[in-house]
Amino acid sequence: MQKNLHFSSKSCTFAPNYETMAKILVIDDERAIRNTLKEILEFEGYTIELAENGRLGLDKAINTTYDLIFTDIKMPEMDGMEFLHAYRSACAQQGAEEAPVVMITGHGSVDNAVEALKSGAFDFIQKPLDLNRLLLTTKHALDHKSLIKETKVLRKKISKRYQMIGESAAIARVRATIDKVAATEARVLITGANGTGKEVVAHLIHENSTRAKAPMVEVNCAAIPSELIESELFGHTKGSFTSAIKDRAGKFEQADGGTLFLDEIGDMSLSAQAKVLRALQENEITRVGSDKPIKVNVRVIAATNKDLQKEIAEGRFREDLFHRLNVIPVHVPSLDNRKDDIPLLINHFNELICSEQGWRTKTFDASAIAQLQERSWHGNIRELRNVVERLIILAGDTITDQDVADYA
Repeated sequence: MQKNLHFSSKSCTFAPNYETMAKILVIDDERAIRNTLKEILEFEGYTIELAENGRLGLDKAINTTYDLIFTDIKMPEMDGMEFLHAYRSACAQQGAEEAPVVMITGHGSVDNAVEALKSGAFDFIQKPLDLNRLLLTTKHALDHKSLIKETKVLRKKISKRYQMIGESAAIARVRATIDKVAATEARVLITGANGTGKEVVAHLIHENSTRAKAPMVEVNCAAIPSELIESELFGHTKGSFTSAIKDRAGKFEQADGGTLFLDEIGDMSLSAQAKVLRALQENEITRVGSDKPIKVNVRVIAATNKDLQKEIAEGRFREDLFHRLNVIPVHVPSLDNRKDDIPLLINHFNELICSEQGWRTKTFDASAIAQLQERSWHGNIRELRNVVERLIILAGDTITDQDVADYA
């Protein structure tokens, strides 16, 4: 059966882009369609490969990395739907990244195209093919793939940022507690001095919880003025105060379904503490300037560098809120109490910092590491990271004890 090949005469506004390096596979049993698509897409700067049926296309798609695949739906031997299912199944089995698949369909096959979308196709284009539609779909599909790739890279960077490095007994206890508590809904209160890694603990709990795909919203209670903390946490309505020019959702609403991390909660005002207590008791909040309650489903993790028992005794922290938050206490040890971990931390920061700068990893000799282990680290891990970064920048390829004496 002769297929209807036609491109509409609408003007095309896409300028050629010969710097585009995307590789695209076109699968169609009609030579005229394959060649026409190849000519048009190559003019846009893309690299095009062709397959004359679904089986050949599947073999190419499994053994070659493509950025985008076009496939006709109606083909002998293996049609487009069969190709789509087989391709996605093969990618899942191999743990390979899928390319977006765009279906090419005739007017009588729109139902099949909709079914393809439900099965995981990115989009479909109808015959007769419209040039603007073809190029726009190509751009959107490639943008989508690029966005997915960037998201994965970002997640890897985030996961690298929040790693618990160390094998000491002190850090092993913290890691064991995280493993036990992460999958539960229990509230956690993380204590420890500044720079010990309380934020890392909070992120690891969230990332290993059933809420990991939902947002983790952070609030630094010490950085927000007391007169604004309630608006920040609970939101406000338009006109509730001078600068409230529109309704605004607070952090509790933004974290709905996920985790709310209240960092430095010991610095929160008593008024805000009372409202947080109510939110934890009733699972609802009220925006500033409103009397309408809003239901929220939030897991709260709190952290502080203060002794909250002392704060309670001096009237600066509510005892009832303390007991609501302190279901699972986690104390993060200071670096001076886990000096055996310093070599591992130096190696971790060395690799991380050099990777960020695009440099080859430096070498820390044993004398330099020993001298760093002998120091007292009042600023904890944060201070150690700063010192390692300074040595990497100012010293040579091999960092010695003299470099530590000169620069650290």
